[in-house]
Amino acid sequence: MAYDSDPELAELRKRRLREIASMQGAGSPNVQAYAAQQAEMDRREAERAELLRRILTPEARERLGRIRLAKPDVASAVEQQIIGLASSGRLPRAIDDAMLRAILERIMPERREIKITRR
Repeated sequence: MAYDSDPELAELRKRRLREIASMQGAGSPNVQAYAAQQAEMDRREAERAELLRRILTPEARERLGRIRLAKPDVASAVEQQIIGLASSGRLPRAIDDAMLRAILERIMPERREIKITRR
């Protein structure tokens, strides 16, 4: 499960925004603008998570989650490419683990091979 799609976390975030608004005065335009901006970001992230949930198989979602823990920038690049493929209609079926690995091989930087010779 993606950390962005947790309803409990969203509720805590909304509660915290209400607390901030009450501390600084509800009429403050800065707080309202921040709350609106935060709500828009939350909505976009929820849409993105839902789209990825529909596109990826459970195994592929699990692999992408593990990659996100180790290399968040690579996971974001993969997500962008997958969403781009889906929006252009170039995905014939859901992305499984093997297809995700192929996408990762194209995106991930080449690894240098280290060879140690003993004398």
